[in-house]
Amino acid sequence: MIEVVILALALSMDAFAVSVGLGSKPVASHKRLAVWAAIYFGLFQGLMPLVGYLGGKGLLGWIEVYAPWIACLLLLFIGGKMIFEAFSEGIEDDISQITQRVMLTLAIATSIDAMAAGFALNLLQVNALLACLIIGLVTFVMSAIGVYIGKRSGTWLESKAELLGGVVLILIGIKIVLG
Repeated sequence: MIEVVILALALSMDAFAVSVGLGSKPVASHKRLAVWAAIYFGLFQGLMPLVGYLGGKGLLGWIEVYAPWIACLLLLFIGGKMIFEAFSEGIEDDISQITQRVMLTLAIATSIDAMAAGFALNLLQVNALLACLIIGLVTFVMSAIGVYIGKRSGTWLESKAELLGGVVLILIGIKIVLG
């Protein structure tokens, strides 16, 4: 179960980083923004791995021999993408007004990686529903915290969170292959 918590923390780093960026913006109510960020990001980060898990479960019989390698490659790709994004300009820099549509778009964008990581849940010998609930709850909390950190400190922590999340996902991918 510790692997699920580590996976949840790593996956939540993308939403956390975006939340830090959003929190650094001038808004009417950071409390309201924190609640909406937590709801949107937590919900999508919790649901998308379930989609990936179910898709992977359907394919597992056909690709069982290659499943650890596929999961590893997916996690290496996701981790590498997060590391690359840590050194790139954040999308939230281009946002002038934070609307529900913007929040939905950001929630979907940050959770696509979680869908791919959901495939790895087939190999971790865990209850997928519980794992997705943990991922969603961890992201919920990290997103709310991210908004408040962004409000107080600006965006200096944003890229560091994505970098850490990317490294952890790569390490999980390597662990899956090495056993």
